[in-house]
Amino acid sequence: MSAKPDWWRTFFSGLVVDSWLAATPEEMTKSEVDFAEKMLAVAPPARLLDVPCGGGRHSLMLAERGYVMTAVDISPGFLAAARDKAAKRGVTVQWHEREMRDLSWNCQFDGAFSLGNSFGYDTDEGNAAFLKAVARSLKPGGKFLLDTSYVAEVILPSLQERGWYEIGEFITLASRRYDHVAGRLEVDYTFIRGTEMERKETSARINTYRQICQLFEDAGLTDLQSYGSVEGAPFQFRSPRLLLIGTKR
Repeated sequence: MSAKPDWWRTFFSGLVVDSWLAATPEEMTKSEVDFAEKMLAVAPPARLLDVPCGGGRHSLMLAERGYVMTAVDISPGFLAAARDKAAKRGVTVQWHEREMRDLSWNCQFDGAFSLGNSFGYDTDEGNAAFLKAVARSLKPGGKFLLDTSYVAEVILPSLQERGWYEIGEFITLASRRYDHVAGRLEVDYTFIRGTEMERKETSARINTYRQICQLFEDAGLTDLQSYGSVEGAPFQFRSPRLLLIGTKR
C-alpha cells in the first residue's frame, strides 16, 4: 500500500512523536549543531531558521549559544514538546506551526538549516517550493544547510526491505518498498510501546545527488558544498547521509 500524498500532515503524532523524542542522544545533537554553526558561518546573535524543527533539539541548543531562533513544524505534538523544553531550559525560540514550505519571511535570516532527514516528503513541485521558500527567507549571502538520507547514492545501495529497531521502551518495525516508476520510497511503520501500537505509512522522493544540487541552484542557492558526515567526510557513493550547503545569491 502506498502512503497518501499528504501523509506528513498527520504522521507526526502519538507514538511517532514519543519515539522520535526518545531516539536522539544529546551528543548527536551537539555534533550536528557544531557542524551547522561551522557551515552557516555566522556568529551570535545572528537570526537562524530551523525548518522543520521537529522537537526543537537543534533550535534549543543554538538559542543557548546566543542565536536568535525561529523554528517551524507542522506537528502540534512536536511543538508542544519543544515549547516545554524551552521553558525548562530558560531559552526563547519563536515556534511556528505551519508547513515547511509555508514560509512568509523575505530576506530575514542570516542562515537556515533542515536537519533530521525531512526533505523529500512532498511532491516534486512541493519539494522545489520548499527550497525556494527557504532561499527567499534568507538575506543575500546567507547559507542553507540540508541534511537528508533520501538520496539515491545513500539509500539504495543498502536498502533493507524489512527491519526492526528497539530504543528504550519503543520497538519500531519497518517494511520498505522502492517504487522505481515514481522514484519514491514507501515505508509501512509499526510503532509499539508496551500494549500500545500504531501503524503509519510514509513516502519520500528519492533524488540523485545531481538532482538535489539542481534543485538548490534553481532556488538560487549556489556555491554548493557537500559532505557525507558531520565530521566533514566528503560525500560519495554509499555515504550515510548528504549534508549540502548552498549560499543565497
